[in-house]
Amino acid sequence: MDFSNKNILVCGMAQSGIAAAKLIKSHNGNVVLQDKKDASELKEVISSLSGSGINILTGKNPETTEGFDFIVLSPGVPADLPFLKAAEEKGIPVISEIELGYLFCKAPIAAITGTNGKTTTTALLGEILKSYNPKTFVVGNIGNAISNEAERMDEGSFCVCELSSFQLEKIKDFRPHVSSVLNITPDHLDRHKTMENYINIKERIFLNQNKDDYLILNYEDEACRKMAEKTSAKVFFFSSKRSLSEGIFLKDDIICIHALGSKEEVINIDELKIFGVHNYENAMAASMMAICMDVPVKYVREALKNFKAVEHRIEFVKTIKGVDFFNDSKGTNPDSSIKAIQAMKKPTVLIGGGYDKNADYTEWIQNFSGKIKELVLIGETADKIEKACKEQGFYNITRAKTLEEAVNISFSKAEEGEAILLSPACASWGMFDNYEQRGRLFKEYALSLAN
Repeated sequence: MDFSNKNILVCGMAQSGIAAAKLIKSHNGNVVLQDKKDASELKEVISSLSGSGINILTGKNPETTEGFDFIVLSPGVPADLPFLKAAEEKGIPVISEIELGYLFCKAPIAAITGTNGKTTTTALLGEILKSYNPKTFVVGNIGNAISNEAERMDEGSFCVCELSSFQLEKIKDFRPHVSSVLNITPDHLDRHKTMENYINIKERIFLNQNKDDYLILNYEDEACRKMAEKTSAKVFFFSSKRSLSEGIFLKDDIICIHALGSKEEVINIDELKIFGVHNYENAMAASMMAICMDVPVKYVREALKNFKAVEHRIEFVKTIKGVDFFNDSKGTNPDSSIKAIQAMKKPTVLIGGGYDKNADYTEWIQNFSGKIKELVLIGETADKIEKACKEQGFYNITRAKTLEEAVNISFSKAEEGEAILLSPACASWGMFDNYEQRGRLFKEYALSLAN
C-alpha cells in the first residue's frame, strides 16, 4: 500500500500513534502526529522522532481537518471529539490504529475482547500458538501496537490481538478469522455513556466475520450469549457451569471439548498455574480459539500446563513476615476486582480506589464478606466508595494519600497468615500514567518492606 500524496493526521502520541505514524511514513505518506499535551510533556517522544520526517502538533486539537485524506486514532483519543465529528461530516474517514495495522497484516487473526480477562486470554492464546507456530505475533491492547508488527507477518504467521472497546470503536474492514467476547459488565461508561453503546462497540469485533470464521462466546454471560444471534460466523460457547453438546466446558474439574469432530479432555484444572473460575474461563476461551486455528489439542494442553499469570493480574509478589502480597493493578473495574477477591484464600487487606469511571461499587462491596477484613482507599473515588461501603454495612476503612502510604498501612493491619491485595476496581489515571505503573510501584513498595 502506497500513501504517496496522502495527507494523514494521527491523533495521540502514545505507543499506538507513534507506530501508526511511522508505518504511514514508511509508505510515503505525509503525516501530522498530534497530541493535546504540551510539548514539554512529550519531550522524549518528540526527540525520538527527530529527523523522521513526521510533523508534530502539540498543545491543542487541530482547528481544522481540511486537507487530510484520513485520520488515525490512538485508543486513548475519544472518537466523539468535535473536530473528529466535523471531519466525518465532511467525508474524511476516521479509523482506529488497529484498522490501519490490519490493512498491512497478511496473517490470520485471532482477536479477543470483553470487559475482563482480555490480557490473560491473549497472552495464553499467544503461548499456545507460539508452541505450534513460532511465527506468532501478540499485539493490540496487550501493549504492542499492531502497526509495529504488521509488515513482519505473512500468510504463515499467526496474529493474536487484544482489543479494547476504544480500539473497536473505529474499525471499518477489520476481520479476524477467530474472535472471542469473554464477558460484558459495566465499564468505561464515562466514555461510552450507556451499556447499550458499550455492548454495540464490543460486538464490532465480529462485524465483518462470515461463515468461514469462528466466534467464541461465554454461555454464562447473557449479553455474550445473545451475540450468537447477530453473527454470520460459526459460534462455539464456553461454560464453567454446564456441559455443552458443542463447545468447551468445565466438568468435574476437567476442561472438555466437544467440537470440530473432537470429543476429549483437555486438562485437569489442578494442572494449571492460574487459579479462579475466571481464569478457567480464560483458559477455555484460549483453547477453543487455538483449536479453531487448527492447533492440535496436545499443543494446547502443554501450553496450558506451563502458563503463569500475567503481570498485574492476581500476580503473587512475595510473602513478607508471613503476609502474602498480590498485585492485581489490572483490576480497573468492580467486576474484574471481584474476581481477584473471590480468588483470595486468606483474610485480606484490600487496597482500592482511583479514577472514577462512573462505576457502581455495590456488588464489589458485597463480595467483601468472608474475604476482606480491611479496605484502604486512595484516589478520587475514595469518598464515593466509603459512602457505598457504609451503606452496605462495611466500616473497616482507612484512607491513604498515596499508594506507598496505603501499602504501609495495609502491612500494619495484616497479620501473619493473611494477605494484602492491590485490586483497585478503578482506573489508574490521575495518580499514575497507567495500571502498569501503579502495579510496578505497588511491588516496589511491598518489596521495600522486606528490607
